[in-house]
Amino acid sequence: MALLEVEDLQKTYTSRFGDQSVHALAGVSFTLEAGEFAAVMGESGSGKTTLLNVVASLDRPTAGRVRLDGRDMADLPEKELAAFRRDNLGFVFQEFNLLDTFNIRDNILLPMVLAGRSRRDMDQALPRLAAQLGIREILDKYPYEVSGGQKQRAAVARALILSPRLILADEPTGALDSRSSDSLLSLMDAINAMGQTVLMVTHSVKAASHAGRVLFIKDGTLYHQLYRGGEDQAHFYGRISDVLTALAGGRSDG
Repeated sequence: MALLEVEDLQKTYTSRFGDQSVHALAGVSFTLEAGEFAAVMGESGSGKTTLLNVVASLDRPTAGRVRLDGRDMADLPEKELAAFRRDNLGFVFQEFNLLDTFNIRDNILLPMVLAGRSRRDMDQALPRLAAQLGIREILDKYPYEVSGGQKQRAAVARALILSPRLILADEPTGALDSRSSDSLLSLMDAINAMGQTVLMVTHSVKAASHAGRVLFIKDGTLYHQLYRGGEDQAHFYGRISDVLTALAGGRSDG
């Protein structure tokens, strides 16, 4: 059984007065196996962020199903949903979403605090994770004292601290310079190589070329998929670019 099952997912937004409807998702279906690294691409307004939000249970679908480990997330009562999300999903956002009043250590440990984990569990989990992500030296600093790349590494650590079943990344390189982006993508490769499942929404062909599969969304539907297989990153980059050009109706996005 797949780790994540998305079945005929639909999401319709209706205007305040009910006179207009926007079909953000119009029947998207796919599965994600444990240990996969998949990217979702598409033009602005294509539905890719809506897809991520529905998979994350941050938004309810109009129709269709999202199952994680066979558990239908629509069956979860609202009071259980936050705990299920916290225990099974890790989030990495473009803007980091770190709390400036907490140091890096406390930002990373916050999910464990909210989950009621013991100090012993925290003391065991953090040093190992901080060493893997290369952030041991900044744990006592505050977000405004570190670089964008270090903030994003801290955000990745926070996402991983509870050993989630699935990491959801929303434009994780969007606020980073080229060097920090390369560093983060190498990090994503490393955590995926350790068995972590990742679903990433991105505009970046370079970021997507690190994935093992790319799903292309157009007008709320799954337009195409590419599998990397044993292909090197440079050739996969080229194939992704070709699909994006076709997706845009033949015009090049540069």
